[in-house]
Amino acid sequence: MQEQEIMENKNGTCQLTEESDVDVNISITNAQSQATSNKTNWLNGQCVVAMPSCSVLNPCFDLSQCHTKLENEGFQIPAGDMEAPLRTALDIPSVRRYMVFNSALFRFIMTPVLYIVVWCAVFSTLHLYISVSEYWLLCLSVSLVSIFFTTAIIFVLHHSNKKINMNLDVRLIQVNERMVKYKLLVAVGDWMQNCTGNMQLYFVYWDISRCLSALAETLEECSFGANDTQNKLKKKMSHLVLVTEVSAVDPEVGESDVEQDMDEQRPLLRNEDTASSASSSQRENTKITTNYSLVPDASLSAQAKAYQLLMTYSAVYVKLLVSERLSGSSRHRLQTPTNHCTTAPFCLCQYVKKQIL
Repeated sequence: MQEQEIMENKNGTCQLTEESDVDVNISITNAQSQATSNKTNWLNGQCVVAMPSCSVLNPCFDLSQCHTKLENEGFQIPAGDMEAPLRTALDIPSVRRYMVFNSALFRFIMTPVLYIVVWCAVFSTLHLYISVSEYWLLCLSVSLVSIFFTTAIIFVLHHSNKKINMNLDVRLIQVNERMVKYKLLVAVGDWMQNCTGNMQLYFVYWDISRCLSALAETLEECSFGANDTQNKLKKKMSHLVLVTEVSAVDPEVGESDVEQDMDEQRPLLRNEDTASSASSSQRENTKITTNYSLVPDASLSAQAKAYQLLMTYSAVYVKLLVSERLSGSSRHRLQTPTNHCTTAPFCLCQYVKKQIL
């Protein structure tokens, strides 16, 4: 009887062990499915991570912390595809200075300074040529004129900030070319909040497949008037020209570079890290200045043109999206059933069409 009870206890124990193994396997499966669902539950335009700048006078972002937050959200991105390109694009002294002088906080501080300068200039000019008995009337007129000029200048600066920025948005093209593989787009957003600057590095979820297909179809429909479409692209994107310095190379090497540049899969911007890895003999070569236009080449397919246009305007679109400066009414929402973003009046492909097509 004792041996039988022991066997029953052993059998019971084994049965309990098997049940616990099944429970563990079920919990692991549920965790994996939950992680996958968390990543697929994102919608286009939703902000995944927003990393504020570490300093106001020296804008910089903690990229290691960004990487950790993205991993917590289920995005497994190698450091070579995120941190290295972002450091190349943003971690440069000249770019940091530009971010400071072009920030919303700097414009907020300069507004009263600009008003005072304009007021003094207008007052000194009118005081020399116009003699007014009523001094308060002269001051009132000068104040009104100064307010008008200051408002006009601020309006022009605010409107120009909605356009693509060559010194910041274009530098993020090569970053978004790598991040789009993980369904993310990157941009630097900056605006005033409670009289303080709010400069942040945004990682926004975006599945580019539907926008790529829609824009490619639009370009294919315009293929009958290919010359007109190409002329329109050159006209709207004529200012998007990069001036770079490259080392002078042999003609044979230059021909191979041209053949490589014709590849549709090449990045829009050359990675600046290649300059540091060049040999010492190449560094000593004579530097020549070259112009690189962001207008898609006419020989490219509609798919390649669409991809290049989406990458070119990706950073400025995300910047306007997170700052809620995408202009669009409720009537415009109802007339765009092909909108691939539920949080904005129009999606990335529609923004590109609106800008250049």
